[in-house]
Amino acid sequence: MRFNHLAILLLLLFIRPLSAEPIGMVTGAKTGTYLQFGKDIAAVSKKSGVHVLVSPSKGSIDNIKRMMSRENAAFAIVQSDVLGYLRKSSNPKFRRAAKRLRLIFPFYNEEVHLFARKKIQTLNDLQGKTVVVGPKSSGTNMTAWNILKITGVEPAKRLNLAINEGIKLVLKNKADAVFVVAGKPRPGFSNLFNTPKESVQAMLQQVHFVPLNDPALLTEYERSDLSLQDYSFIQTNVPTIAVKALLVSFDFSSAKTPYYRQRCQQLNRIANAIRQNINTLKLKHHKKWNQVDLNGDMSGWAIDKCSHSIQIKNNKNPMPRNESGIDHDIACSFDGNC
Repeated sequence: MRFNHLAILLLLLFIRPLSAEPIGMVTGAKTGTYLQFGKDIAAVSKKSGVHVLVSPSKGSIDNIKRMMSRENAAFAIVQSDVLGYLRKSSNPKFRRAAKRLRLIFPFYNEEVHLFARKKIQTLNDLQGKTVVVGPKSSGTNMTAWNILKITGVEPAKRLNLAINEGIKLVLKNKADAVFVVAGKPRPGFSNLFNTPKESVQAMLQQVHFVPLNDPALLTEYERSDLSLQDYSFIQTNVPTIAVKALLVSFDFSSAKTPYYRQRCQQLNRIANAIRQNINTLKLKHHKKWNQVDLNGDMSGWAIDKCSHSIQIKNNKNPMPRNESGIDHDIACSFDGNC
């Protein structure tokens, strides 16, 4: 009798539904919007029978590295300019990685704030200067790199420091500018300019937001601005650009292995869960959901077929435990452990 019970248990484990196998999602900083969006997605996906494991990360490039590694990281939130960043890389394996990425949904805009000393009037004035570009693997770092690459501006020093540290260096005139990518209004700037200390107010008289209106940037970025409604302390609207937070995945649509078939079906269920619950997400979850248009245009990105197909056939074969299906050459080129 015990043998029969054991046999039945093993059989049930073998034929368990695909949704019982967790799918990994990488997001952003522990206190950031990306992580909260990930938790919101996990909540609605759970109702559809998909267990999403949400993990924090160092940012967009870290997310791509982890998606291309053997980690259980099948989809992620990244900035829209990650594709241009990878395509422009001198590393052919990075360019190959760009071809493996697929768009599930566009989410919301994040504005580029170039916070600088007042002697910096245009982006070109950063030539030969000291610029804080954010920590390595962060979205800000990637965007700063891409902007400078597009415009041909070459600072003398690029400091890979945390954003708040970069702002302090600009205020103390130890750096000329800092790139900050964040949805407007960024509370940190408002709090800073509302500081009553006279010493801080004196420093604030020497800094401003630099206009980002080079036409070359509009090939990859959306036109935006920093307005008086966003920041009460600015004198006039400042033209800038915006990146869009995107939900992306590795391309599993070929269904060439049980692992690919399972991931494809899970992504289909997750996308449908988001569609079906978008009104609830906007009403009861993070306020940035109110800016999300799931049908928004994101030209240049290949659409994820798994997420946008009507129905994916159920895969009755269990997923091999150690199969990742990810290109090892790409994974080791990111990790540096080949």
